[in-house]
Amino acid sequence: MDPLLCGICISLALVLGLLGGFGAARLVDRSRLNSTRAQANEITEAARREADNILKAAELSSKEELLQNRENLERETEEKRKELREQERCLEKREDGLEQKHQVLVKKERVLENGQRKLSERRSELEKKTEEAEAVRQQQMAELHRIAELSREQAQVLLLSRIEGELAEEIAHRLRKNEEHIRDASEEKSREILATCIQRYAAEHTADTTVSTVDIPSDDMKGRIIGREGRNIRTFEKCTGVDVIVDDTPGVVIVSAFDNVRRETARLALTKLIQDGRIHPSRIEEVVTETQAEMEKHILEVGKKALQDANLGALHEKLLQLLGRLKFRTSYSQNVLQHSLEVAHLCGMMAEELGLDGRLARRCGLLHDIGKAADHEMEGGHPKIGAELAKRYGETNKEVLHAIAGHHDDVTIDHIYTVLVAAADAISSSRPGARRETLEKYVKRLEELETVASGFPGVEHAYAIQAGREVRVIANASQTSDGDALRVCREIARAIEEQLHYPGEIKVTVVRETRAVEYAR
Repeated sequence: MDPLLCGICISLALVLGLLGGFGAARLVDRSRLNSTRAQANEITEAARREADNILKAAELSSKEELLQNRENLERETEEKRKELREQERCLEKREDGLEQKHQVLVKKERVLENGQRKLSERRSELEKKTEEAEAVRQQQMAELHRIAELSREQAQVLLLSRIEGELAEEIAHRLRKNEEHIRDASEEKSREILATCIQRYAAEHTADTTVSTVDIPSDDMKGRIIGREGRNIRTFEKCTGVDVIVDDTPGVVIVSAFDNVRRETARLALTKLIQDGRIHPSRIEEVVTETQAEMEKHILEVGKKALQDANLGALHEKLLQLLGRLKFRTSYSQNVLQHSLEVAHLCGMMAEELGLDGRLARRCGLLHDIGKAADHEMEGGHPKIGAELAKRYGETNKEVLHAIAGHHDDVTIDHIYTVLVAAADAISSSRPGARRETLEKYVKRLEELETVASGFPGVEHAYAIQAGREVRVIANASQTSDGDALRVCREIARAIEEQLHYPGEIKVTVVRETRAVEYAR
């Protein structure tokens, strides 16, 4: 065979093979595509059937819901109709009532019109009669004047003079009665105001003495305070103006002075020196000078605080210092600054109760004892000194100056605020605890009670207890009987009443007992 023909045959065979493979592949693809299309049609048909089912279910559900809503709407509509019918019935009833009221009002209006018409007729008749009566009165007055030969003015004067003479005694009696009523009412109102103010205000009271104690760490410090040949203590006393007492009392040094400011300054300075440990004349002078400056500053701060507590305006710095010094001043064991603040508040409350200026009253009360801050440096009583100092340092209010000078009746009282200050001063001074007894007087009174009770026969012991409010007497059982105990108790009570002065009452108790003592061995 020719090789060329053989190659051509092979090529044709290859081409035919390729065409056959391609055709077979196309057939396979077409069969697959048909199969896929069939599956897609099946899926689409299933989805369509499912959608139809869902749509039918939704239509059924919506129809049921629509029916339910329709039933609810019909029910609510029926209820609304019932309410409307009920409201219509109520409105009809109200209309009937209003119609009845309207008819009643129409009847009343007719009655009122008739009454007004009758009143107008009567008014016109009265006016006519009044005119006629006035004419008759004028005629009678003219006739009386003609008969009495007096004018109107003369007759009036004569008549009033006779009436005044007849009623003079009655007027005097009524005036006396009214004065007594006003006096009783004013006294009652005054007691009410004072009681109200006393109840509304209460203050603490403290008792100060003329000595202060300074604790020391050991008794060796006493020698250092005295110094070589006493030079330290002499320097300290010279710088402070106080007396330093170093005795055998363990752990204590006593500072004594009548000027409480000096005593407090000395106490603070001595405390600083003891804490510092360097005690010699130059150091003492330095510490005392420093403490005096601190004390002046502290006094000024105390005065400012007192002014703030009293709720007052500005005050001269010197008056503030004097107020601060009152903190270290006592009167009958009563702190003068606390007393002044109490008087200020009481004056303010009483003034407000009376409709006066409470702020001015508090100013009068706060400054009324300002003279006590300098009465040991100036001559005269503290009211006079206080008025001079207040006037010197810028106080121009006449009521305040008069209250300071006259709260103890040293001058004629011309202002109501002076009376308020005097009343508040008396209230504060008489308050329980304001003027307490000193320790010495207290102990002396207890000793006098025991001495009086012990002076009776048959009394073995007498004890004053309960702060002097009771005396417990122990009688000898062999020397006294029960009747004697009663007699002795009565006699002791009478003796205490006659011989002693005391507040309140004192209970006397006589105890008579027999004791038998034996020891078991």
